[in-house]
Parts: sequence; structure tokens; C-alpha cells
Amino acid sequence: MAGIKLDPDRTIGTVDRKIFGQFIEHLGRCIYGGVFEEGSPLSDPRGFRRDVLEAARGLRVPVLRWPGGNFVSGYHWTDGIGPVERRPRRMELAWHAEESNRFGTDEFIEYCRELRAEPYICVNMGTGTMDEARAWVEYCNGTGNTYWANLRRENGHPEPYNVRYWGLGNEMYGSWQIGALSAEDYVKKAREFAKVMLWTDPSIELVGCGHNGLSEWDRTVLEGLAPLVRYHSIHIYTGSDDHYTNVFQAHQAERALDACRAMIDLVRYNQRIEHPIHVAYDEWNVWFRARSAESALEERYTLSDALAVSTYLNGFIRHCDTVKLANLAQMVNVIAPIFTSPEGLFLQTIYHPLRIFAEHSLSLALDAHVECETREVADQPGAMKMVSDLGPFKLLDVSATRDEAGRELTIAVVNRDAERDIPAVVSLADRCFEGNAHAWEVNGPDVSAVNSFERPDAVGVTERTVRADGQRLEHTFPAHSLTVLRAGLSG
Repeated sequence: MAGIKLDPDRTIGTVDRKIFGQFIEHLGRCIYGGVFEEGSPLSDPRGFRRDVLEAARGLRVPVLRWPGGNFVSGYHWTDGIGPVERRPRRMELAWHAEESNRFGTDEFIEYCRELRAEPYICVNMGTGTMDEARAWVEYCNGTGNTYWANLRRENGHPEPYNVRYWGLGNEMYGSWQIGALSAEDYVKKAREFAKVMLWTDPSIELVGCGHNGLSEWDRTVLEGLAPLVRYHSIHIYTGSDDHYTNVFQAHQAERALDACRAMIDLVRYNQRIEHPIHVAYDEWNVWFRARSAESALEERYTLSDALAVSTYLNGFIRHCDTVKLANLAQMVNVIAPIFTSPEGLFLQTIYHPLRIFAEHSLSLALDAHVECETREVADQPGAMKMVSDLGPFKLLDVSATRDEAGRELTIAVVNRDAERDIPAVVSLADRCFEGNAHAWEVNGPDVSAVNSFERPDAVGVTERTVRADGQRLEHTFPAHSLTVLRAGLSG
């Protein structure tokens, strides 16, 4: 029998709810036909899809990143403000599309307000200028009698938007990016952007454009931007048709977080930087099937993918002192948990762990000790990330959190075995369970199960009560499942 041992007083850090963030980009049907569909009977008078809003609210989105992504490196934000009928229609080079500019800054901020999410804007460091970026900050946050603040008021928004989080470009290291730069050239350019943006509003928090948390690019950028930024971004996607490779690849994120944390600590020490710098893992997901622009990146997710997403989230909680902001890419249609048609939507498999973690994770992460069977995995040909050197992997992947008062406990357990149930004992040190636990289980018939318009609940959530007795809770975690247990603590 497996064992999960927890000491509610052995905390490892504070969980920032911004790790449950989302991302929307002008790509495929993410915005147009996703969050925003003018003229649809499913939309409100502003063009926001009501059904999408309801589903997105279920994710309790704390922060929403926009407008890209690769899109941002050719995007001029002034095209997307003012009267909609006067906005220019542009050729869009990142994804070989056309951009109507009918959804712009003001619409994005209003959408964030509907979700009660903090806006996070990434600026154009490809074709954009530092003056354009500075003006965007003034338009959003300006309070004075100045041109851009007054233009916001003329556009019907008298109060400042108070956008706190601003990204200094997107994936500027990549040849696919408009205006790609070397790390040294990026630092020179980003420092100047950062200066004028901070001079415009010293309260904003800047996100430097990192790579994968493991590269020379990351080291160079951190050394150059540490005095100016509060976050360093990393992007890693994973995925494989082999179930075990798929679920174990998510541990690549933890390797990256460990390496990036070490770089940050060294740079702060060497430069005597007093302010904290954390990781913004502002693009992450399972993504390996629909990778071409022709596919519109409309990935269809399996139960295996949902378990991989659950493993990512457990990893973020285990590394809560490092990662304080994360954005799943993306929220609707494009590699997304919400999938729409003109007539409605269904929730992809990955929606369920995202919702349950956001709803039930508590504020302090605990150091969970897990004893269970392990499994090796061989790297698969063509797999996006190699992981064999990180093994062997425990079949049960676990994170645990409690509230500040020490009265509630949440345990997230992913059974990644494709075939076998795993019985386990959860035991507490020096505390007792107060009553029984409530369990939410994400599961389906097998790891290849997918949701669709025809079968929207092939993978779904079941709820049950799990008996707890004093310091022990026994539960059999079903094959290929995520189980989130929530219980009171006494003593």
C-alpha cells in the first residue's frame, strides 16, 4: 500500500493564486469566435460570448495575459482603440491571418473586469518602439492631463486601468519572432523600454523575456535586466502520444524552475538586488499535435493530457517560492480548455483539473512525502522534451496545501498508472482529520478518452465522501485519475 505523509506545520511556501492564470492571443479562434463573437445570439451587446464567460469564470482566473504570444511582435495597440468602425484591418504576419482590430485594449480590460482578473499586457518589442510601449502604459494607467490619458477618457474610460503586469516582448530569442534578437541585443533594447515604462508609472511590475529557464539566454537576460524586472518568463510546452512520456514530461517544468531559481539567486547576490524576482511561467500546456497555423492550433485533449496538466499544477505548488505567475496557453479554442462552435461549447478534459485546482488549492504549500511504486520511461522519438534522466517517476504525484489558520487541508493526487488502482494511506503528523474528506475525481474510461460536442462528459468530475479516522485517511486512487481531497483539521 502506498503512503502519503503530511505534517501540516511543515510548510514550503505561499501559493500565489496568479499561478492559475490564463492567456488569450489573436490567433485562430481564440478571440474572434471564442471570447468575442459579434452578432452571435450567444453574445452580449459588447460581443462577449456569454457561455464562454460563464465557463471562464469557473476557472477563477486571477490574471489574464494578452495580446500575445507571437502576435504581439507585429501588433500596434493604437490600431485597436477608438471607434470600432474606424479601426484599420491589417495583414497579420505571425500567424498569416488578417486582424480586424475590433477587440483591442479597452475591450480586453473590460473582459478582465468581467472575469475579475488582473490584466497582464505584453508589449511589442518586434516592430514596436519604446515610445509606443510607454504610451500604452500612459493610456492604461495615466492620471494626469496628458495626451494618452485624455485619449482614454475620450474613448469613454475616465478612470485609469491600473495595469500592473507588463511583459517586455515575447520569445524574442526565436527565429519565428518578428524582430528576433540575440540575448545581448535584447537586453540593450529591453533596458530602454523598461526605463521609460517605469518612468511613466513606477508602480508597474515588468516581466523580462526569458527562454526555457535553462539556457544562456536566460542567464544573459537575468544579468542585464535584474535591476528593472520583478519577473523572468519561461515557456516550455510538452506532450507525447505515449501516455507515460506525456505525464512525466511535465516534470521538465520543475527542472526549469529549479535551474531558473538558481540563476536568479546568483544574479541577485552578485548585483546586491534587494527586490525579489520570481518566475512568470507565462506560457505552458500540453501541445504537440496541432502545431501548424493551418490547424489553427485546435488541440483535442485526452485524459492523459489532463493528468499531465495536473502534474504541472502540482509542480507549480511544490515550487511556489519560485513561480508566482503562470498562464495556461490558451483559454479558448487554441490549445485550450474551452472549445466553441457557433452553437455552443464543450469543456475539454484539461478544463477539469484547472477548475478544481483553482477552486480548492489553499494558501500554504506543504512538503508531502510520498512512498509508492515508480516507473522508468524511455525518451520517445520526436517527443518534445526528453525526461528519462529525471526518472524513475513515482506513479502517484502529490501536492498538498492548507489555509493560513491551519483548519483546512487540500491534497491533490494524480494516479498516473494507466491500468491499476493504487490504494494508499494518508497520514498526518501531530494533527487529526476533523470529520470526513470530500473528494473530486477527474477520470474517464481510459487515458485516450476525449470530450467532444457529441460526448461532452466522456471525461468528467465525480464527487464523493472519503472516510477519515483520526490521523489516517485510506483511499484507493483509481487508475488514470486526478483526485483532490479537501478536509478539515482539528487540534
